[in-house]
Amino acid sequence: MASEGLILLNIGHAVHYADWNYKNVNSPFARIYLVDKGEARLHLPDGVQQLSPRNLYIIPPFTLHSYECDNYYSLFYIHMYENQSLAHRILEDYIFPREIAATAFDRALVERLLEINPERELKFYDPKQYDNSSSLISNISKYAKLPLHISIETKGILFQLLSRFLEKAAPKNEISDNRIEYILAYIRKNIHRALKLEDLAKRCNLSKDHFIRLFHKEVNLTPTSYINQKKIEQAQLMLHTTDAMIKDISFELSFNDVSYFNRLFKKISGLSPSEYRATDLPEKNR
Repeated sequence: MASEGLILLNIGHAVHYADWNYKNVNSPFARIYLVDKGEARLHLPDGVQQLSPRNLYIIPPFTLHSYECDNYYSLFYIHMYENQSLAHRILEDYIFPREIAATAFDRALVERLLEINPERELKFYDPKQYDNSSSLISNISKYAKLPLHISIETKGILFQLLSRFLEKAAPKNEISDNRIEYILAYIRKNIHRALKLEDLAKRCNLSKDHFIRLFHKEVNLTPTSYINQKKIEQAQLMLHTTDAMIKDISFELSFNDVSYFNRLFKKISGLSPSEYRATDLPEKNR
């Protein structure tokens, strides 16, 4: 039985002939690519990343991106999900280098991961076919049923590959104050609630103004901005894993104004909730 933490969703080797061209992909899981042959381009909000052979690449969760490929291109792909109930999440807490040089050992790890998980290859390469609620839930369920020795080795390989990026990663927030570290964990665990600044300040035994200043100093965001960001990330996950109406998702996350929720969602994610869900059509509906 698999333990908490990183969960393998998919692993495989793909060959494309100028057909890896998908726009506005935004997922609640991370992707790692080991490019085998050929080249492609990854379009991100802050620029274009060339994808070249013998390199490893990572795309963190909730990162809006597009693919462009105009020739032969082959790669190994890994999709992994991090348990959202954890107070501290590696994929969320660090800024990763996008590209690192792959070693022979890295390739051996990827090939071994594929060897022990032979039935986790994608049946379709279009994200609209696999990046949806039914696929996500199904893959998490499959992972939970892995034999213990396979789940331990799988998790070990995922952490080894992730450690290659962590070597050059930087924490998003160097938290030096234990009170703010506690509040960050509290926010994540209670993201569905209406989190009031006065209540959070009391938990730190601080005045509201002092709390806001300290939070901004430690996190480089206001408490409200941070909370909104985490709520929208949770909304993205709910759009992927449930059939709930958008207004119900907004209410469940304690937004009383659906119009405000829609505006905030688009501001943070780059897409409106309806546009985001439109890129998430389950295979059974296609």
